[in-house]
Amino acid sequence: MNPPRRWPLWLALGVVVALALCSVPVVVTVTLLARQPRASASPTPVEVHSPRPGDPESMTQLWLREQIMAVLTQQAGALLRGDERGFLAAAEPKSAAVGVLRRQFRSLRALKVAAWQPKITDLPARVGTEWRVPVTFGHCFVESGCDPGPVRIETRWVEGSGVPRLVAVQPSPSVQDGPRPWEVSDLVVAVGKRTVVATTAANKSKLAAVLAEAERAAEVADRYAVDGTPPHYYEIFYAGQAEWKRWYGGDRPEWTAGYAVPVGGGHYDVVLNGKDLHSTVLDDLLRHEMTHASSLPGSGSRTGENWWLVEGVADLAAAGGRPVGRYESLPDVQRLVAGGWNGPLTKAEPGAGAADWQVSAAYGVGYLAVRHLVDRFGEQALLAFFKAVIHERKSPEQASTEVFGEPWQALHDDCVSYVRSAAS
Repeated sequence: MNPPRRWPLWLALGVVVALALCSVPVVVTVTLLARQPRASASPTPVEVHSPRPGDPESMTQLWLREQIMAVLTQQAGALLRGDERGFLAAAEPKSAAVGVLRRQFRSLRALKVAAWQPKITDLPARVGTEWRVPVTFGHCFVESGCDPGPVRIETRWVEGSGVPRLVAVQPSPSVQDGPRPWEVSDLVVAVGKRTVVATTAANKSKLAAVLAEAERAAEVADRYAVDGTPPHYYEIFYAGQAEWKRWYGGDRPEWTAGYAVPVGGGHYDVVLNGKDLHSTVLDDLLRHEMTHASSLPGSGSRTGENWWLVEGVADLAAAGGRPVGRYESLPDVQRLVAGGWNGPLTKAEPGAGAADWQVSAAYGVGYLAVRHLVDRFGEQALLAFFKAVIHERKSPEQASTEVFGEPWQALHDDCVSYVRSAAS
């Protein structure tokens, strides 16, 4: 008997972030490429009339927003051409913003930032002697032609002699699955043909192994891109203990080993929990999470009653073609079945406080049900069913009739029977 799998997985489907991003403007005002003309180290805002005595506050706000946008546009150009001095020129010297921007510049450059598009929609708000304004940055890594993913960051500015300067940059909030790793950490990065892997200096020795496994996992995950277009690059972040608790809002269940989170623009970031992540399970974990990134809708998905299907497909990829008898969670499924489990699949998702074996068994239920559908109808039919339910939001009943030509209730009961028999 194989030992029970010790890396139960948690997929952060990003329901909260998906809803939050819907309220964040993603229309950009400027698209910046690395071949822009070189700007001077000191930002020069566009020529506009400054507010006159007696003008209402709103006039000052409109003018200041235009000046800040000009500074951010020049800063974006500096970032894309690798001009650190020009990037830092947006900050007030000796302010807290200098250190934050320096760290972000180096991490973003290491990640091969390919698009950086600032957008301001709100008017600056006066806070004492400073001005506060949120900025949305549409950004891409490696591939300049991708659809930029937005992140909304609070900034504070001071204005003197008509030139606004940054004095503070706040990390994106947890309601947006923030902060992103490049906002708050000094990153070291390895880039392969299909994957980008990043971590902190403390875990630099892990980069080569993670990159090699990620490149192999990409070949598997690509097969599960149900819309026919796998990600051009998979982005993977290896988190140490401190980073795990902070990146993307932290606060994951104790049994979490990794997750995939939608970050806008149709992109997912894959996050690995470095704690107790042994090399013997790294390949399975990467195949699982990267399959989420390739198979799920770009804006995320509310799983709920379809949790078994989402996780079952990812665990099918994770299994790497091994026979059912070698599936690591089979002993935990046996324990679940021995306790009287008899479905339904819609109730498979474990709670946040579930024991490790219960989490492992829940994933096993999803895997075995999906595996049975593949054995009966083939992988392409399974993916067509997945697309209909998860992407097109059809009911399993409708999707089953259209794809499998059979009523779902009968198939559901057949899958439950298979789970019980496979675990006996």
